[in-house]
Amino acid sequence: METDLGEQFRAAMRRFPSTVSVISTAKDGRRHGMTATAVTSVSLNPPSLLVCVNRSGRLFGIMESCHRFCVNVLHAEHVAVSRNFAEPNCPDRFAYGEWHDNEHGIPYLLDAQVAMSCVKSLLVPYGSHTVFFGNVEEIKIRDDISTLLYQNGDYGVFQPLAREGDASLAQLVGWG
Repeated sequence: METDLGEQFRAAMRRFPSTVSVISTAKDGRRHGMTATAVTSVSLNPPSLLVCVNRSGRLFGIMESCHRFCVNVLHAEHVAVSRNFAEPNCPDRFAYGEWHDNEHGIPYLLDAQVAMSCVKSLLVPYGSHTVFFGNVEEIKIRDDISTLLYQNGDYGVFQPLAREGDASLAQLVGWG
């Protein structure tokens, strides 16, 4: 019964469209990163966000010991970046995309949709994951908006339905 609930939960979560990000950090002069979809804002005051990291994942121990990390929200043109950071055996993840280091030595993707540099403020273990909270200390924003999304195993982008008052929206939702 528990397995059925787990499978149902997995199927339900595949229906959530999620923004695709690469979480990057550095330790002992070496860059590290992973693809993530479990990222969300926490507060405006202080500006903060959270990232959920599987404790059995390759980045967990590094995230646990690091003081800073960066959330790189990917642009639609970064599908290859996402795939390579998700691949467990990719020899040089940072060969994909144009990566720079901030003043603290933390890598960020130069043309990311958004790159938010954070100071780790709190860790909360829960189930198979640990939630890492970060206070945002710097934000770089790309002007053209085409954020990479992930849903049901596929990549995509947001497509607006229609403006308020548009008759086609009423037809789409069954009102007209």
